[in-house]
Amino acid sequence: MFDSGDTAFKKLNTINRRMFITSAAKAIVFTGIVARLFSLQISENKKYLTLSDKNRLREWRLPPVRGKFLDYFGNVIAGNLKVYQLHVVPEQVENFNYLMIRIKDILQLDDDQFSKIIKKKKSQKPWETLIISENLNWNQFSKINFYLHELVGAKPVLSVARSYPFDKAYTHVLGYVAQASEDDLINNETIKKNHVPGLRVGKIGLEKTFENELLGTNGVRRYEVNAYGKRINQLDYQEGKQGKNIRLTLDTEVQKFSNELLAEKSGSISVMDIYTGEVIAMHSSPSFDPNLFLYGISVKDWKEIRQNPLKPLINKTISGLYSPGSTIKPLVALSALENDVISPNQKVRCTGKMEMYGHKYHCWKEKGHGLMDLRNGIKQSCDIYFYETARKLGVDRLSETALRFGLGETVLKGKLENEKKGLVPNTKWKKENLGSGWVLGETLITGIGQGYIQTTPLQLCLMTAQLANGGFKIHPRIIVEEGQESLEIIKQKMAKSILAEKEKTYAPIRKVEELFKIEDIKYPHLFRNPENVKFVLDAMFASTNEVMGTSYSSRIEDQKYQFAGKTGTAQVKRITEKARELDLPISQIPYEERDHALYIAFGPYKNPRYAISIIVEHGGTGSSAAAPIAKKLFKLIIDRHELREKIKKQNLIST
Repeated sequence: MFDSGDTAFKKLNTINRRMFITSAAKAIVFTGIVARLFSLQISENKKYLTLSDKNRLREWRLPPVRGKFLDYFGNVIAGNLKVYQLHVVPEQVENFNYLMIRIKDILQLDDDQFSKIIKKKKSQKPWETLIISENLNWNQFSKINFYLHELVGAKPVLSVARSYPFDKAYTHVLGYVAQASEDDLINNETIKKNHVPGLRVGKIGLEKTFENELLGTNGVRRYEVNAYGKRINQLDYQEGKQGKNIRLTLDTEVQKFSNELLAEKSGSISVMDIYTGEVIAMHSSPSFDPNLFLYGISVKDWKEIRQNPLKPLINKTISGLYSPGSTIKPLVALSALENDVISPNQKVRCTGKMEMYGHKYHCWKEKGHGLMDLRNGIKQSCDIYFYETARKLGVDRLSETALRFGLGETVLKGKLENEKKGLVPNTKWKKENLGSGWVLGETLITGIGQGYIQTTPLQLCLMTAQLANGGFKIHPRIIVEEGQESLEIIKQKMAKSILAEKEKTYAPIRKVEELFKIEDIKYPHLFRNPENVKFVLDAMFASTNEVMGTSYSSRIEDQKYQFAGKTGTAQVKRITEKARELDLPISQIPYEERDHALYIAFGPYKNPRYAISIIVEHGGTGSSAAAPIAKKLFKLIIDRHELREKIKKQNLIST
């Protein structure tokens, strides 16, 4: 009996122990389930709510709205257009081939377009957005949205594209935009931060210079979508910030007319206010239509631009380097007068050529000009007179004057990254760069703007402006900024620079800084004797407005439009004795061997305000190819003057 009871007791204990373990396990499991449910529904509620929302909500980053470029009068010269696009992310598409065939059918794409899309897809990563079309018309965009339930993974997008309403007129100033490259994303944090598929950024010109100011920030839209990804309802919209609008000093009417005047020619036109330094026009020809780059330029168009022998991709105004030819002669004359090398009455007899150390130096006029003084030497552009003047002056003193008047340095100070400095040679430069000493013959040809000296058209315009304003330094600019000084203030500061110099000379005990603030010497004078500048300007007047002047045929007798200038003809190839004897007309000389034609001028002659420089590549002579352009251009510039002054006064009042 004892054994039987003991066994029953043990069985009961075993059953109780198992029930306890089972109950405990159930309790633990139940507690775990409750804890997990609590965690899911309470502690991690936001996390899973967000994940759930992501299945039914979509967020689109919108492309930033780019700031506009405006001309001086407020006209939009680079704006924006709304465009419809179609994007696909291959990684999010179950059957890419089916999707593409369906899209091809809906959009009626031809085989060539379809092949390009497939090729583009293969060159990208699976998670990168594939842009099927960057510029859908409204009919295509509507059809895509109608069939969107069949196109899982396709995303119709309303985007923004650049617009250049004046086509070729502003290309070399503004540049153009194109799709952001990998380098753009690496090198510019602002572009990287605001990047969306298909984003356009500045590639050259002011579009690139002011990229960060122009770009703007992304807008964001949140939509509720159905199981097919079709938008059902817009839930939220966060507006992006538009990029800054930038106003230029340029006049569209003058810019367009410059484009017309240089049609079918290779060359440049620059126009500048001689006091404020405002660039009124800056055109390089030939140009090209920047709108071609907006959606990816075609192979045919790109090939046509690149292979054009007149080189439309080069901004000749700031990147073209040219011998200034006889346009340098007013500066040579001023330098000689300032250094007391010659007097205005000094005579030189021109017989058409001179010989020095076995070398012959020719004048452009075969039989010579006869007896010349300095005024007539400038007026008739006598080479022999300036050979002799340069010989006495020396290249180093000429170099100092040229640098002081703006040659050999960039004009816009980094506003356009491809602007070149040019070259103003001297004895030290040749020794350091070419390893040989300077010779006298090089001084002679430098005196007529040939040899090593190289300038840009914009530098010649600045040189002319600083001569025309009486010989004062100015600060060229192409952007309109707040707080700019009025003409009256600028003239006052120019006058103060002369007084400050006199104070140094006649009252050395008193410090100049006590009389004039440093900022008042913003426009220092570039001359020693103002009468020397006046003499040179008078000689330029004679060159245009007196009989025998080289640009006499392009004169305007009406004093409202009357201007003064100096022609220039720059050789591109050494003239042999045989060529000199043949003396062929320009039409019989190969285009690439013809001389460049140049012209600099300022006007109106009484109370001048504007300076211009013109170059026509391989145009022949300045008098026949460049000066007539100036005659037409000055009429428009002067007619636009009052309107420009009215805008200027309004701006000064508002600031």
